[in-house]
Formats: sequence, structure tokens, C-alpha cells
Amino acid sequence: MTNDDSTNEWQVKSGDSHGASMATTGQREGQGGVTPSAAPEPLPKKELSSQSKFEEIRRSNQAAAQRFTESQFSSSSDEEEDEEQNGKHMKIVDSTFTTYTHQTGGDATDLERTRQYLNDAFQAGAITCLICIASVKRNQAVWSCSGCYCIFHIPCIQKWAKDSVFLVSSVTDDDFGTKQHPWPCPKCRYEYKPQQTPNRYYCYCGKVEDPPLDPWLLPHSCGQVCDREYKPACGHRCLLLCHPGPCPPCPKMVSVTCLCKKAKPVPRRCSAKAWSCQQRCGRVLPCGQHPCENSCHAEDCEPCPRVSVQRCVCGREVSERLCASPVWHCQQVCGKPLPCGNHTCEQVCHSGPCGECPRSGNRACPCGKNKCSLPCTEDVPTCGDTCDKDLDCGLHTCSMRCHRGPCETCRQEVEKQCRCGKYTKHMPCHKEYLCESKCPKTRSCQRHQCKRKCCPGNCPPCDQNCGRTLGCRNHKCPSVCHQGSCYPCPETVEVKCQCGATSLTVPCGRERSTRPPRCKELCRKAPTCHHPSREKHRCHFGACPACRQPCQRTLEKCGHVCPAPCHDEVMVKKTDRAQLAGPWEQPSEPAFERKALPCPPCQVPIPTACLGKHEVSPVPCHACGPFSCGRPCGRLLACGNHACSRECHSVKPLDGTDDKQQAGRECQRCEEGCGRLRPPGCPHPCTLPCHAGACPPCTQMVRLKCHCRITSLFIECLKMTTADEETKRLLGSCKNQCPKQLACGHRCKEICHPGNCEETCNQKVKLKCPCKRIKKEYPCSKVHQDQVSVVCDDACVALQKKASETREAEEKALIEEERKKQQAELEAFEKRLKGRRKKNRRNMEVEAEESVWQKYKKYTMVPVCGVVLAVATFYLLQTS
Repeated sequence: MTNDDSTNEWQVKSGDSHGASMATTGQREGQGGVTPSAAPEPLPKKELSSQSKFEEIRRSNQAAAQRFTESQFSSSSDEEEDEEQNGKHMKIVDSTFTTYTHQTGGDATDLERTRQYLNDAFQAGAITCLICIASVKRNQAVWSCSGCYCIFHIPCIQKWAKDSVFLVSSVTDDDFGTKQHPWPCPKCRYEYKPQQTPNRYYCYCGKVEDPPLDPWLLPHSCGQVCDREYKPACGHRCLLLCHPGPCPPCPKMVSVTCLCKKAKPVPRRCSAKAWSCQQRCGRVLPCGQHPCENSCHAEDCEPCPRVSVQRCVCGREVSERLCASPVWHCQQVCGKPLPCGNHTCEQVCHSGPCGECPRSGNRACPCGKNKCSLPCTEDVPTCGDTCDKDLDCGLHTCSMRCHRGPCETCRQEVEKQCRCGKYTKHMPCHKEYLCESKCPKTRSCQRHQCKRKCCPGNCPPCDQNCGRTLGCRNHKCPSVCHQGSCYPCPETVEVKCQCGATSLTVPCGRERSTRPPRCKELCRKAPTCHHPSREKHRCHFGACPACRQPCQRTLEKCGHVCPAPCHDEVMVKKTDRAQLAGPWEQPSEPAFERKALPCPPCQVPIPTACLGKHEVSPVPCHACGPFSCGRPCGRLLACGNHACSRECHSVKPLDGTDDKQQAGRECQRCEEGCGRLRPPGCPHPCTLPCHAGACPPCTQMVRLKCHCRITSLFIECLKMTTADEETKRLLGSCKNQCPKQLACGHRCKEICHPGNCEETCNQKVKLKCPCKRIKKEYPCSKVHQDQVSVVCDDACVALQKKASETREAEEKALIEEERKKQQAELEAFEKRLKGRRKKNRRNMEVEAEESVWQKYKKYTMVPVCGVVLAVATFYLLQTS
């Protein structure tokens, strides 16, 4: 493989930084080679865009591969995150123990058990609900057992309590649901009443309901002081913040005396207040002879360990026995004569008097029906009556005569029913009748049949093993066959890290879903690259992260050390993928392989001067050599006015001297026109080629617009540039009247001129008096400045007065005409009203008899009509 091939491969597989540097180097080589004519021609626009798209896609693929490699084989970010999380957890644990350690002077040796509970609360997957075998998360409602402090989900423990009470009640109660049965804890079997079934979510100390989720507090904790009583009770309360598990020993200091109460009180921890002064107890033992030889102790003294000669209770025998048991009985019968004088005491060794003779006084016959008083030497005779004692069957009585000794077995024939109640049979009363039928009922486990012969219905509990697979999927239930859910698996499993130094104890069944613990030990795997040791990182599963140490190999060509990261095992995407058979076939996932890549080209900077000696720049070692800096040559050409504009190139001076300012044969020839500055105001370039000395005067004609911007004028450039301001004003005038309009609306009277027109207008303007009768002419400028005005005279005033009198006479005539019109309308209305009265009067004459209304109508209508007429007249006057 050539150097160029290795360079291209390193660019594709190691990153953008080397690729960018190689692209820059290639560009410099192409621009500043020894033979500039051999430079490649520029690519067409279409090919250039395709090449840029290809490069962009290649860079995105490289970035994706790099991200994949880092995510698969790097654990530094996880370790940093774990360290940060562990530091946060340690701060929370220390804040929880602050109040306790203040009381103990910083001693936390008694807190190891509580510390373990707190660490389990923070450890992911350490707290597991034994009912559902799932992790307990910090945002879930939980309940803690007061016996074993195990944590469960509230819905799980509620279902457990309900099922336990139901099963016990269904098996034991005749009347289902009448009794209140307790339910046990799934782990420690501590029994709770049905009323103690949790239905609210409280913190560990029970003060706060639904404790808020705070990342700076212990999960499921309220953050307040626990304040629970210590167990065993000592009168003090827990000083820790709300915490899981049992409370630690009491740290309070109390003044107590020793166990034997002889020493003076000394200050001690309340949890360890019982102490011994180590002196001899000296109290008299129960034997009454020896003192206690033990050191200071609590409670009663131990029994006396010495041996002494002791007599029995009756005093006949003597034996060596422990002082702790001085009272003992021998095996001899007392034998003393009783007060009757006929019998002796039959009791074994006893103390005190023997008592009266048991055969003295009134005695009953064997059946107990008759009593008589006889000497103790005579037996009571039988009475001859029927015995009538209840037999063992409990149904019949003894039919024999009064007799001594026990009664006989009941032999009466009765019809007996078997125990299960299916069959009956005649048989002696003392015998039990059991049929051969087997019970078909299922036992309390609801899985197996009873199969007991002649079962009365109270089937015994199942005696077979349960054998069902537990929730852990590893063990089977060892209990007797039962109904309902099996108890959780009591076994625990250790989940270890890769090296086995760190382990986590979890309930059986959680080892498959529990994340292995983070081990703080260093990885012990041997390096697979050329380095003698790996970078230090923690124990982990899977392959070690890629080595990031510098390569440090010596390059063959230049002898420098390779500074790139180790590239012995680089994840490279496979390119030899099988071609798809058709559009229906889906492409497979990209495959990667570990591959050792060659060292990248040496990037050590070497100071190198450019071809034109403009600068000394650092050039990568692998591309060291003359190069073009890309600047213009800048050497002064033979014309003395311009410099060489070619890119940096090698130059051989003409005179053999090393002059960096003098152009050589390799520099270009000046082919530009004269570029010297023209006189001020002349826009025309010099028509001669680049030359030395002054340029000739400009003789071109310049086209200009006159001051009024209407006429075009042609003036020689030399005259225009050498003229003064007054001459330029005259040359730019067209000698015509100015076409601009003044503010008053009249045209400017001056000849074409620059700038604004003068506003003094002398044109005559007519003015009128207010009544428009008198007219006069004044200059326009005076009118606009309000310097003149026209005033009405006496004739104008007389004409105005006459006009006002005429208007008043016309208004009066109109008012009179309107009044006459209203009067005519009133008369017409009264006429119509009189015609109606005559018609009504005729109708009244035809009738034979007049009514009251007809009689007094004329007296009523006259005033009413008068009122109506007055209202109508008033209305007409108002409308006119």
C-alpha cells in the first residue's frame, strides 16, 4: 500500500480532523507545485455538487459510527453519573444521621443496620415487593411491616390481606364472614387485624400522608424527625430523620447504678445502661445456707450449685443432693396407723398428719342410691336395686343389679347410621358403623379429593405437598397443599459484578431483572493492544472500552512519535455487504468489525518557507516541501506601476541578486492600461497603455444637463475641469426662461439658473371686498404676505341693510298665509260637526219615548265638543 492509499484510508476511518488537514495539504500541493501548468482543471458545477454531497454523507456516516462505538464500548459517562449519584446519596444519608451523631459525638457504629436500609432504598432494584416480585420505585405508594420492616406496594398488600382473610374464613367459619380473622405478613408472618389493612400511603414514621417526591430526601420519607419510641421502651424517642427499618439504639446519656445496686450512679448510654460493677453479689441463696458467688448481675440469683446432705419429707432416708432442691420424697409408704386403729396410711412419703380413715362416716352402696353408717372394718353391702348407671355409649343405662366394679359393655341391638349418613344397619350399640364409600369432596386446597372412608363431611386438611412453582420460577412451594397464592419464595440470591468483589442480595427471582451492582474495583482484564496496561476503569460486563492512550509508536519515515489515540482495535463498518435480491428484501443492519489501522500521516509541524519567500509556515511532516502560500507574487514589474498578480511562485532574479522586490522572468508581463489618477473631475481614463511620466490632457466632450434639466449641453472635459465656480454656472445654463413654478403658483421669470428660485413674485393679482363689490390689483408677493386688503365702503353697508329688510318682509308674509290656512280648516271642521247634530235630532223624533241619555244628551255634548274643538285648535296652531 502506498502512502496516498494509507492516507485516504485513515481519513475515512479515523475522523474529520485528519481528513480536513489532508484536504488542506492536498490543496496546497495542487496550488504551489513546481509546475503550475500541471494543476487540475476546475470541475463542472454539476460534478462539484455531487462531490460535496458525497463528502457530506461520508462525514455523517463517520459521526454515526463514532457515536455507536462510544455508546457500545465506553462506560466513562456512566461511571461519572454513578459517582455523582453516589455522592448525592451520601449527602442525604449523612443529613439523616446528623441529629443522632450530634448526641453520640460523631460515633455511628450502631447505625450500620439502619445505614444498610437507607442504602437499599437508594439502590436501584434493591427493594423488591415480595408479592409481585417487582422493584419498588420512589414514586409508588408503599407500606412497611412493623415486624420485619419489609416494604410492599399498597395494592399488593391490600390484595394479600383480603385473600388471606377470605381463605381462612371460608375454611373455618360455618357462617361465612361472621368472624374477624387476622392476616399475616408475607415475610415474617406477623399477624394484623382486618382493621389494620393499609388504605393510605404514609411516610415511614407515619406523620405525613402521601409524602411528596423530593430528590433531596430519602424515598418515601417526609424529611421530619422520626420521633418514634425506641424498642424496648426507655422513655426516649428516635432522633433520626424519617427512615426505613428499625430505629437505632437510644443515644441519650442517663445516670444509672450497677445491676446489684451497690455502686454509685455513673453516666452511660441509655441503650447500654445495664452494667455490672464486677463485685461479688453476696446475697443469700434460696437454700438459706450459702451466699451467691457470682459477680454483679440482674434479676434473681441462680440456684445454689453446692451439694449437701438432705433428708426426705418423711425423714426416713438421707441422701446427698443439690442445695437448690432440698425438698424430695422417698419411695416408701407412710404406714402410720390411722386414728381408727384398724388401718394404716397408704400415702407415699409425705409431710404433715396422715388424716382420717377414708372408710369412716356415711358410705354409699356401689350404685350410689342407698347410704349407711358402718364401722370401717365392714364393707357396704349392695342394695339389690338396678344399677342404672350411664354406659359408655351415652344412650343406655346399666340393667344389672347394684354391683361392684365397672359396668359391662352395652350390647343392645340398635339401628345405626354410618358416619357419612348414606347407609344404616342393626348392630350392637357399643360398635361403630363405618361404610366402605369414599368421600368425593375436595379438601380445603380445592385441588385434591378427600377419599376418606365414610367421611362425615368435615374433611381433614390436605396432607400433600403443594409443589407449585413459586413466583421466582426457580423453586417450588414446600408448604402443605393449600388454596390461594403461595407465600413468596424465602430464598435470596446474590447478584455479583464481573469480578465478584461486589454483590447485591435480592429476593429469589429478581436476579434476572436486577442490574448488577456497580463495583468500585478496577478492571483486571489484560490489554489487547500494544500498550502494556489499560486505562484505569471500573469493573464492568462485556468488552472493555476502546483504548484511548496515545499510540506512541515511532514512525518509520520521519522518526517522530505517533500522537493519535490507540488504533489497534477500531470499529470499522463492513463494506462487503451482499447485494439485495430485490425490492422486497430488507437491508440488514450495518455490521462492524475490529480492525487495526495504520498510523496516520505525521502531523508534526515543520517550519517551511513558501515558493515566493513571503512567509514561513508550519507544514505537516508528511507533506513537508516547497508550497504556494496562495498570496499574489507582489514583485514590481518593468513598467514600474504594477506588481505581479500571479499566485506565489518561484522567481529567479534577472541580475542574479536576491532582490525580493524585483520581478523575474517567471513573473507576468504588464498588459494593463494606464491606471494613473486623472485631474479632479475627469472621469475618462488615459488612452495610452501603462507608461511612465505624466498623462496628456483630456480632450473628450462631456454631455451635461442644464440647470433646469431640460436641455443637453456638450462641453470639452478640459474646460469643465479647469473652470471656476462662476464659469461652471454659465457653462451649465441653457439661456432659456426657468420652467420651475413658485409657491404662489406662477412661473419663475429668471433665466436658467442653479439652485432654488426666488420667491418674490411681482405679477398682479385682483382682490375683492367681503361683499364682492369693490375689486383692486396688487403684486402677488404682497398678497401672500398679507400686506394689503380691500374694505367695504358706505354704499356696501346700505345695500346690505336693504337686503335684510326685504328678507324680513318675506318671512312675515309667509306667517300670515299660514295663519289664514289654519283658520279655513277650523271652519270646515265646525261645519261638519253641525251636520251630525241635525241627523241625530231627527232620529230622536221618530222614537215614541226618549231615554235618559236622549233627554240630557244636549247638555253633555256641548261642553265635550267644546273641549274637543279647543284641543284640535291648539294642535293645529302648534303644528303650523
